[in-house]
Amino acid sequence: MTRPIALVTGASSGIGEAFARQLAERGHDLVLVARDEGRLEALAKELADVNGAAAHVLPADLTVPKQLLAVEDRCRATEAPVVSLVNNAGFGSFGAFHTLDVDEEIREIQLNVIALVRLTHAAASQMVPRRRGGILNVSSLAGHQPGPMNATYSATKAFVTSFTEAVHEELRGTGVAITVLLPGFTHTGFQETASVPASSVPGFMWQEADAVARAGLDGLAKNRAVVTSGNVNKVLGTLSSLTPHAITRRLGGEVIKRSTT
Repeated sequence: MTRPIALVTGASSGIGEAFARQLAERGHDLVLVARDEGRLEALAKELADVNGAAAHVLPADLTVPKQLLAVEDRCRATEAPVVSLVNNAGFGSFGAFHTLDVDEEIREIQLNVIALVRLTHAAASQMVPRRRGGILNVSSLAGHQPGPMNATYSATKAFVTSFTEAVHEELRGTGVAITVLLPGFTHTGFQETASVPASSVPGFMWQEADAVARAGLDGLAKNRAVVTSGNVNKVLGTLSSLTPHAITRRLGGEVIKRSTT
């Protein structure tokens, strides 16, 4: 039998790499998308050797329109169609907004929001007529409230969560599932790349990428609208969503100040 095909963005490391491995274990062939072609090739070989999965490497910088279009076209393809899309690619920045490189902040919005919207649209447009498919969008607990010193990232993730929940309702009854995954602190190297001072975060608040990916894929299989990975994160997410923003943004600002002084 033909194995279903899953496309994973940001597949070269972290949670994206964990998604790819787990999808291969669950019987999928893969389309692996990221900028680092060498790491994608190594992962593709591993998936073939360990899981017998065919993995096509599609190197792309999703902030570059022409390269994003190539991935959109793969999502729309009717031959060897993509059955599952995992929109995992994203990055964050840290610092007072007025001190940051505004072009890099715009690139962050392009990757975290624009690319995700375009790929979701491309995939859904071919999944709905077939009445089959699933889309998993990776957001963050950071999207629950304004994030001082993390303003652009938190705002992009708020968009991803709201957008995915709305499309979830639109697709109800179509046979197409769409889920938003909200991880918290995860051991991936993301914090180092974003220059986030995470050394003061208690150990119990951290998760491993494998656990986060598993929660997301299990939630998508059940067509849950929102999945928060980890019990601690579920409690924090509930508290954040119920607490007025005037309080959470002030507390968040104070915590950041203390962790950077």
